[in-house]
Amino acid sequence: MMLDRTLAQVGRNLSDAMRILGDGQRDPEAGEERWRLGRTSIPGPLQGDGQDVAAILHLVHNLIHDEDEGEDKPSQQMQNVGEQGHMALLGHSLAAYISVLDRERLRKLTTRILSDTTLWLCRLFRYENGSAYFHEDDRDGLVKVCRLVINARYEEYASEGYAVLSSKQPIIYQSASGRPGLGQHLCSQLGLPLSSLCTVPCNTVFGSQHQMDVALLDTLIKEDIEAGKLPLLLIVNAGTPGAGHTDKLARLKDVCDQYSMWLHVEGVNLATLALAQVTSAIMAATRSDSMTLTPGQWLGLPAVTAVTLYRHEDPALSLAAGLTCSQPVARLRALPLWLSLQYLGHNGIVQKIRHATALSQQLLQKLKAMTSIKTSGVASPIRPISGASLRDVLGSLLLSIVEDELSSPVVLFKFSQETSAASSGGSVEGYCEGEREVQDAFNRWLGEQLVQLVPSSGVDVVELEDEGTCVRFSPLLTAAVLGTQQENVEELAEKLTQLLPVMCSTMGLRQDFREEIHRHSPSLTYIQDLSWPGLGAVRYEPQTEGMDESRRKQQLEKINAELLKKLQDLDADIVFSTGPEFGTEEHCVFVGMVTEDVDVSELVETVAALGRDIEESGRLLENMTEVVRRGILEAEQQLQLANEEKLMEEGMLRQLPLVGSVLNWFSPFQSSIKGRTFNLAAGSLDSTEGTYSTKAQTGRPSLQETPTSSKKLPGQRLFRRSGAGSESFSETSSVGQAEEPTGRGGSTPSGSVHPPAEETAHTAGDEESRESSLQVHTPVEEEVTSEERQPEGQEAEPSGT
Repeated sequence: MMLDRTLAQVGRNLSDAMRILGDGQRDPEAGEERWRLGRTSIPGPLQGDGQDVAAILHLVHNLIHDEDEGEDKPSQQMQNVGEQGHMALLGHSLAAYISVLDRERLRKLTTRILSDTTLWLCRLFRYENGSAYFHEDDRDGLVKVCRLVINARYEEYASEGYAVLSSKQPIIYQSASGRPGLGQHLCSQLGLPLSSLCTVPCNTVFGSQHQMDVALLDTLIKEDIEAGKLPLLLIVNAGTPGAGHTDKLARLKDVCDQYSMWLHVEGVNLATLALAQVTSAIMAATRSDSMTLTPGQWLGLPAVTAVTLYRHEDPALSLAAGLTCSQPVARLRALPLWLSLQYLGHNGIVQKIRHATALSQQLLQKLKAMTSIKTSGVASPIRPISGASLRDVLGSLLLSIVEDELSSPVVLFKFSQETSAASSGGSVEGYCEGEREVQDAFNRWLGEQLVQLVPSSGVDVVELEDEGTCVRFSPLLTAAVLGTQQENVEELAEKLTQLLPVMCSTMGLRQDFREEIHRHSPSLTYIQDLSWPGLGAVRYEPQTEGMDESRRKQQLEKINAELLKKLQDLDADIVFSTGPEFGTEEHCVFVGMVTEDVDVSELVETVAALGRDIEESGRLLENMTEVVRRGILEAEQQLQLANEEKLMEEGMLRQLPLVGSVLNWFSPFQSSIKGRTFNLAAGSLDSTEGTYSTKAQTGRPSLQETPTSSKKLPGQRLFRRSGAGSESFSETSSVGQAEEPTGRGGSTPSGSVHPPAEETAHTAGDEESRESSLQVHTPVEEEVTSEERQPEGQEAEPSGT
């Protein structure tokens, strides 16, 4: 059978479009003017002759990739579209082509596509005798289900409308760990008041803290029935959006059957229903009245609709609720999924889901072997239960832990360090204050680092009410799109192992850093910022006695800005910055992550010494400015007097241009006026007579070398304790200066902290001390007299600088 030529052309056009949009090579035949116009964001006029397909596709490519070419932004990579992704994209093109068929042929084709896809999904996810509704918005299926239940529970709703709801107000129950904003969206779409939404807490006796409290739900339902309300629907989770935990679906189904309520299930863990072995906690989802699936995310299919499977015997009510449609074109929404499922086959679908769950188990095993890392607490503290023995409680607790770990492909972990190790030598008193905020800041930093270091892992940062800030690994939502493999998980565990020592050492030295700053009070002030993932923040406080408030703030900002610049120029493995982008603290220096061999006392002493040097240099410059101003005024007066004396001695004839030169040639004039020098150190104008007589500048003091602050041995970095590494280093008592780097220079880039690498040794002769402040060693002299002419044959005199 020959393939329809139009159908084949659709496939070729899609292939060409993906090739052009993928590699972005410009067609040489396309005009340069069109190419240039395609790169601008300014809308242009519609061309009269039109453009070919290649030129239009290149225009789309430019709009996707080259819109921000001139800006310093990291390039955004597009989603990894595999062969199954191409089939999904082909389905969208075919849907438009099929829609032009005659009505009878279109009806038969769409019925076949819809029935096949429904049958495959029901068999894949063990949902017998179910119907399917395909929708773009993954919340739209639940909205339609709610309308179905309202039509079923209120017999006169079809004729009376919302007026019948006033007799018995419908109540929709959802978990406190459910999707944020889902209940409000339902009420908005259904025209119900927010009082029709009841959020059930997750205070369980044992098990996960993210599971709905079944006993409390039963109590809330009874109270609503006594108040004359109608319990309508219960929304439960097979994988909460944050932690990926599963509610007690079997018990919740029994409660719904008791009160004639509709049970709807959603969550990422529903994907595991396609596996050969399914836990009982997830298998209970097959008893629900409806469930929402997102196969596009699980299988890496772009622009594929979500699916809501439901069971209901009355097709008229389903049609009234919008779950079924009589329009054949609307049924074509299932076509991309129909093509993709056939391309992958049953084994390919199961393999992708099994691969994602295996990645989760692989990372979970790696995390359990790491100290200072805690996986998501799947069990809450045991509380006494009346009428239950300790063995029963422990058995139920163990069963809950095993069920949760095996059923959830979502791995949640965080960095956690006990406060007993909060300080290496100092006390831990006062550290517990704000410990939760500090831990959250460190975990936020950890997640951001892992995202940058291993982008193919797909980890992200989540904020949970009980656990705080955690790092989440959910391969069912990211692995198919990013192409995550086992080696990516190995790399993720390796990078995590490298970051943990730095985080532990920084957490342990925070209190020491605070105490060292207090010892340097009042010149240094410790800044309490619990949201900063690092050693801490410090501010240098200059002496501002007698200054007004505006002048004091200006001086404070200037000194701390210069201090930050000098610290960033040091040859150290520590990041110094201005702090968080949207932080509240200003005019201070934030110290980033540090390793365990950092000498906190030397670090703080260096900060204090540099601050003092900057402050003294500022005062010297202010004083020098005043001295130079007075010296210039005096020099102007001296120049004016010298010019008058010169005019009196030489006479008027020697001032004439031609006559003066001839007269000076016949009768050279020896002027008695000497030059002047301006001594910056003394702030005075001196005569140059002594300089001319000796032909050398006298009174110049010998060059004094500024004592270096900390003379390190070759290869040793700043702020490292002696004997901390494989080599022993000697230190001097002064820490006011930093040495000029001779090896690899510069500080570690902001936001990326790695353990220090091995450094090559340098000779001690190559080390040069760096000046950390402006100091005047010798008087700088400036001649302010006019140039004197020298007679012929006479040796030129020095100019007296």
